[in-house]
Amino acid sequence: MSVVVVGSIALDSVETPWGKRENALGGSATYFSLACSRFSKTRIVGIAGTDFPEKGLDLFRRHNIDTEGLKIVEGKTFRWGGRYKSNLNKRDTIYTELNVFEKFQPQLPRSYRQQPMLFLGNIHPELQLDVLSQMERKPLVGLDTMNLWIDISREKVIEALQKVDIVIMNEDEIRQLTVTSNVYEAARRLIKLGPSTLVVKRGEYGAFLCHHNEMFSVPAFPVSRVIDPTGAGDAFAGGFFGFLGKFSNPRAADYRRAMVYGTILASFLVESFSTDTIDSIIDEEIENRAKELIKIITL
Repeated sequence: MSVVVVGSIALDSVETPWGKRENALGGSATYFSLACSRFSKTRIVGIAGTDFPEKGLDLFRRHNIDTEGLKIVEGKTFRWGGRYKSNLNKRDTIYTELNVFEKFQPQLPRSYRQQPMLFLGNIHPELQLDVLSQMERKPLVGLDTMNLWIDISREKVIEALQKVDIVIMNEDEIRQLTVTSNVYEAARRLIKLGPSTLVVKRGEYGAFLCHHNEMFSVPAFPVSRVIDPTGAGDAFAGGFFGFLGKFSNPRAADYRRAMVYGTILASFLVESFSTDTIDSIIDEEIENRAKELIKIITL
């Protein structure tokens, strides 16, 4: 099946204990689409400025990602700068320049509006709701959000959650939204809002799935060295949602395997800066890691 993703396109400058990278390709829609395209046809909706490099467009083309919904407008692309210290779970934001992303009003091309799957990246919840209203058929809808939107637009976040099927959030966000310290109780409360499926990302501790009141957990795949964790959650979401796109009516077992593949795509992403590794891996490498992870989680 085909997956439409709406989110940010960015140029990132990142420093970690392993080095620095200036003006690297980034953004939630970039990482999601590259992971998703490993399994499903992917159509990207985003905005970039005239400074967006041709190599970024080449990257999307190389992975057969449909860019009809990607607008290039006069101005600068969204830019973010961050620094990770020895604890790669925490980072300092050096700067955020929204640039053309500040006025992003997603408009779905006509060819996108009847696609069977839609993923709403962590843009403002009002924009998420507007995109959802543009669909001409009821797709399987996934959604991500972030602490900022929960802080300033909590009711709109809840309204959006009530209209989607799958929610992917990290544990800090779900605690904040439900005002509950226990992450499992927070998950139960969120499910009651309407979505049938919730995935909680837990960084180096993996992720867990709540699907129709059944729980399933996967650890992070053990990699020898994490170079840059930027975008790992987006790559996880892309791998998860893209794998589900292989099935017209995914079953519970398909959701569990999607957790495995989301974890594997994230594991490749963190082994380099930006999109370097996730761009170059081959299907055999993905399958080999998936088999290893399944061995780890199987009694």
